[in-house]
Amino acid sequence: MPLKVVDATVPSFDSVFEKFRSEAANNKANFILFLADKDHSTSLSWCPDCVRAEPVIYKKLESTPGDVALLRAYVGDRPTWRNPQHPWRVDTKFKLTGVPTLVRWENEAITSRLEDYEAHIEKKIDALVAGK
Repeated sequence: MPLKVVDATVPSFDSVFEKFRSEAANNKANFILFLADKDHSTSLSWCPDCVRAEPVIYKKLESTPGDVALLRAYVGDRPTWRNPQHPWRVDTKFKLTGVPTLVRWENEAITSRLEDYEAHIEKKIDALVAGK
């Protein structure tokens, strides 16, 4: 089944997230991937961990049977993300400390997560996708 991907930025997140939440019950699994923005001069993320993890995450999610939803939430450029008051750093639901962060969203809550230092490890992604 297809991987359904929607993108959000900090300004658009609330409305995109509300729609993602309202459709969550229709999917086998729902994930949010917090990522650094792309550098317009290189078309690559300014975050080397994101560059390394993204292809692995997409490969695993695309091969998951059933309908899977992925909300890609872009944290902004490096100075925006480095601000200790970044909205997703201080949000009690997300409590982000690094990017990329991949979370499994079930029953209106994060049920598991992979932080920046582990988000590229295939067996950890497999466990997250499996709900373990």
